[in-house]
Amino acid sequence: MLFLLLCCVAAQAQELPAPVAAALRRAGVPPEAIGVYVRAVESPRPLLAINPTLPLSPASTMKLFTTDAALETLGPAYVWKTAAYVRGRQQDGVLEGDLILRGAGDPHLVQENLWLFLRRIRDKGIRDIRGDLLLDRSLFADDAHDAALFDGEPLKSYNAGADALLLNFNAFAVRLVPDQAAGRAQVLVEPPVAGLAVSGPRLVGGDCGDWKGNLSPRIDDAAIAIEGDYPYACGEKEWFIHPYGMKRSAYFGAVFRQIWKELGGSFSGTVRDAPLPADARLVAEWQSEPLGQVVRDINKYSNNVMARQLLLTLGAESGARPADAASGAQAVRAWLARKGIPAPELVIDNGSGLSRNARVSADTMGRMLITAFHAPTMPEFIASLPIAALDGSMRNRLRDSDAAGRAHLKTGTLEGVRAIAGYVLSASGRRYALVCLVNHPNATASLRAMDALLQWVYERG
Repeated sequence: MLFLLLCCVAAQAQELPAPVAAALRRAGVPPEAIGVYVRAVESPRPLLAINPTLPLSPASTMKLFTTDAALETLGPAYVWKTAAYVRGRQQDGVLEGDLILRGAGDPHLVQENLWLFLRRIRDKGIRDIRGDLLLDRSLFADDAHDAALFDGEPLKSYNAGADALLLNFNAFAVRLVPDQAAGRAQVLVEPPVAGLAVSGPRLVGGDCGDWKGNLSPRIDDAAIAIEGDYPYACGEKEWFIHPYGMKRSAYFGAVFRQIWKELGGSFSGTVRDAPLPADARLVAEWQSEPLGQVVRDINKYSNNVMARQLLLTLGAESGARPADAASGAQAVRAWLARKGIPAPELVIDNGSGLSRNARVSADTMGRMLITAFHAPTMPEFIASLPIAALDGSMRNRLRDSDAAGRAHLKTGTLEGVRAIAGYVLSASGRRYALVCLVNHPNATASLRAMDALLQWVYERG
């Protein structure tokens, strides 16, 4: 583990502000376990730099590299275009052939958007599909994704992998509704699905307590079963689940069949992954929301799945097709090099920071923030960051501080890792780039030290 090696790394001669150092001592975090970089955006040199070149785990602050690289290289108006093709004969509402959906990596193709997209296809006169549904995911490499690799929790929705035809973050929102007469909890599923058997757990007495701990979801290509005991006292509960045991084509197919039926269409074919046939004809296209909005969703709410999608999009747009995480990481490194930031210590493995391998130094991240502030896309980038005491992952921080509402900061949280990075507007109106990375078993206790650092920067004037 990295924090076991930190004791051998000497701290910089520069000292931490007294309130910050005192808070770290109370937290049991040594100065050797942190990296700090503070610099006014118009200044050529940092105001404060502690262990600035030390490679540290950034947790979710890694998303700043992925999102800013995308804004600057693709532009905030960039959109993903999911396309629908057909092949075969179409007459009187009947398609004697296949419908093909070609994915472009859209990070936010949710069920509402799919409904609108399929309605466009219906508007083209297609009602009865007598062939198959083919799903072209070839823009991204078909790498095996181990949903349990990071933390052994494959059911967690944040552990879904990248997918060129990602639908609804490849997750189900399962709502449990007690049915006392039946003695079981009903299972209501969003997005709605067709062709899958759905069953719920037994109702039992007692307090609600750790209700998830008593349940065992089993989701595969044929069924959604929530097994175990569910206390009646829990009432209605919602659970976001990644169906890691279900093929992507089965997930997409179950949602497609339900929505297509609701739109008045019929389909009895199979659903399978396949490349776009050479004789296919374009019939409709769905355009995503612009990148500027996607970046806001990623950073405000720290959406890991969307960040994975964005990294592979960077790889694809750099010319690597099929794209993978390595090509996306190379695109980010090339972007940094063009900005004059060599970043030899930088390790990007998925673009989200949900990783035990990702590394970056406070200096590299701080310099990136400075160049981002002077880039044409600065307004979109800063607007994507959580605002202290107001929204996103910073909504509960600095509420009783004069700095409330005056800091735009991305947070990062992993076991043994806490991080913040972004911008602070001081009392006098000067804006500072700030990075603070903590890697230590007591990192959770370092939040007061981080808040003390933010307050110190705010008061610098």
